[in-house]
Amino acid sequence: MSATPRRHDIDALRVLAFGLLILYHLSMLYVADWGFHLKSSHTAEWLQYPMLFLNRWRMELLFLISGLAVHFLRGKTSLPRLAWKRTVRLMLPLLFGMAVVVPIQPYVQGLSNGLVQPGFGAFLLRYWTGGPWPAHAFDGWQFGVTWNHLWYLPYLWLYTLVLLMLLPALESPVGRRIRARIEGLRGRSLLIAPAIPLLAWGVLLADRYPMYHTLIGDWYSHALYGTMFFYGYLLGTGSRLWGELARLRRSTLGVALASFSVFIVLDKFGGALLGHESNALDLIVRAAQYLYMWTAIAAVLGWGHAWLNRPFRWLPYAREAVYPWYILHQSVMLALAWWLMPLGLGAVGEPLVILVGTVAGCAVSHEIIRRTSWLRPLFGLDARPRPARVALVLPRMADDLA
Repeated sequence: MSATPRRHDIDALRVLAFGLLILYHLSMLYVADWGFHLKSSHTAEWLQYPMLFLNRWRMELLFLISGLAVHFLRGKTSLPRLAWKRTVRLMLPLLFGMAVVVPIQPYVQGLSNGLVQPGFGAFLLRYWTGGPWPAHAFDGWQFGVTWNHLWYLPYLWLYTLVLLMLLPALESPVGRRIRARIEGLRGRSLLIAPAIPLLAWGVLLADRYPMYHTLIGDWYSHALYGTMFFYGYLLGTGSRLWGELARLRRSTLGVALASFSVFIVLDKFGGALLGHESNALDLIVRAAQYLYMWTAIAAVLGWGHAWLNRPFRWLPYAREAVYPWYILHQSVMLALAWWLMPLGLGAVGEPLVILVGTVAGCAVSHEIIRRTSWLRPLFGLDARPRPARVALVLPRMADDLA
C-alpha cells in the first residue's frame, strides 16, 4: 500500500472532541436539574442551553470518527486479525478501568447519597465481589459494578464486530456501487439525506427505549450510534465527500444554528402555541433536532478539514494522550470534586480548581503510563512507544483511534 499523507484534521478533531468531553462532564456537576453522579451546590439553569448545544452531537461525532478507524485499519489486514486487535484494544482497558479506575465514582456517589459507608478499601472489596448494594446507591447499583463513562468502549466494540461481519458485503460489487452512490452526495442532498435515518430512529425508538447505556436492550442508542459509526466508515472511503464537506462548511454551520434555534424555541414554547399533545409539533421538534445533529457534525468535519489538516507540533503527544485521559478524567474529577466541594471555594473558584486539578492529574498519570510498558496496554496504548522515525501515514492514524 502506498504511503498516504496523514489526515491531521481527523487526529485533531478526535483530540478536541475528547477535550470537550472533559469540559462537558465538569459542567454536569453544575447544570441544574440534570442528574449526575455528584452535584455541586453552585448549580445554574443557564448551563442547560450550552449543554444542549453540545449533547445533541458530541457522542455521535466520536462514534463517527471511530467508524473512520475501521476503514483505515482495514487495509490488507484479515478480518479475524482485525477483530482480535480491536477486541484487545477496547476490552482490556474496559475491564481494567471497571476494576481499578472507575470504583472511586460509585464510591463518592454512594457517599453523597448516604447509602455507602465511608472507607474506600472496604467499598472496593465489596465492589469487586459484586455487592449487593442498597437500592439507588449509585448508577448501576443493581449490577453490583458499573462502567460509568466507559460505556463507550463496549458499544464501540459491538459496532466494530458487526461492521467487520458486513464488510464482505460492503466490499462486493453491489456494495461498491452503493458506496459510490453515497460518495456522490452533493449540496442539499448531503445536508439532508444523512439526517433522515436519524430522524426515523428518533420517531420509532427514542420514546420506547430511553438511553441507559446498559448495552442490552438499548435499541435507540444502538440505532443512533451504530448509524453514525457506519457513516464514519463510509466517509473514510470517499475522498470526494471531504472536499464537499469543506465546500459546504458555511452552509452546514448556518443550517445547524438555524435548526438548533428552531428546536429550542419550539421545545420550550411550542406547546403553548400548538398544544402539548400535538403530533405535528413533536415531529417538527424532532426533525429540527436531528437536522441539527447531522449538520453540526458536518460543519465540524468541514471546518476541521479546511483548518486543521496540518501537522501541529502538539498533535503527536495529544493523539497518544487521548485514550488514557478519557479513561482517567471522570474518576479524577469526581474524586477532586468530593474533596473540594466542602471547602467553600465559590461558584467560580470551585469549578476552576477542579478543572485544573483534573487536567494536572490526567497529565501526570499519563506521563507515568506512557513510560511503563505493562501499563500502556491497560490504557489502550501499544506496549512499546513507536519510534519517532516512523513516517506519519494514514493507516497509522487508525491505531490511535479508540
